[in-house]
Amino acid sequence: MYPVLRLVWQLYKHRKSPALPVTGLHVSQHYCLPWDIDLWMELNNGRTLTLYDLGRIPLAGRVGLIKVLRRKRWGLTIAGASVRYRRRIRMFERIEMRSRLVCWDEKFLYLEQSMWTPDGQCANHILYRAAVTGKGGIVPPATVQAELGHDAAQPTHPDWVRAWIEADATRPWPPMQDPAQE
Repeated sequence: MYPVLRLVWQLYKHRKSPALPVTGLHVSQHYCLPWDIDLWMELNNGRTLTLYDLGRIPLAGRVGLIKVLRRKRWGLTIAGASVRYRRRIRMFERIEMRSRLVCWDEKFLYLEQSMWTPDGQCANHILYRAAVTGKGGIVPPATVQAELGHDAAQPTHPDWVRAWIEADATRPWPPMQDPAQE
């Protein structure tokens, strides 16, 4: 089940947090609850992706994106992701989540999020490719920036982001072709 109440709590909790610049860092606190765990009594890998919404959506609010999405009747969609899991998160363990927009190109926004344990270890890290969408399809990030009233220069893509974009572009689409046809 989607963590609606937890999302509402995060939005309420951060409703008066200072506005962030478009590439600002949003930090939030969470707990791994019993319904977040798998058979091995740790945070389920799929649930991790869902919990990342609890940082990404308040981040969008703090940079002003939610207001723009509502006003323009635009949507926000995930168009790709790459995740690394490095440390288990156990039931009732406290998590610090860090969320930020890294860069953008002509079509997509690239966001990174990570979960940190109280002892300062990064448990997992994700890179998202996201798109703002309207009736005509993808809204260019430059248009979104203008609507936000931001005149921030487009950040340079870090090497690791650029490498992921290039590698992902080589994946076949549609996937799962008959090996005899490849």
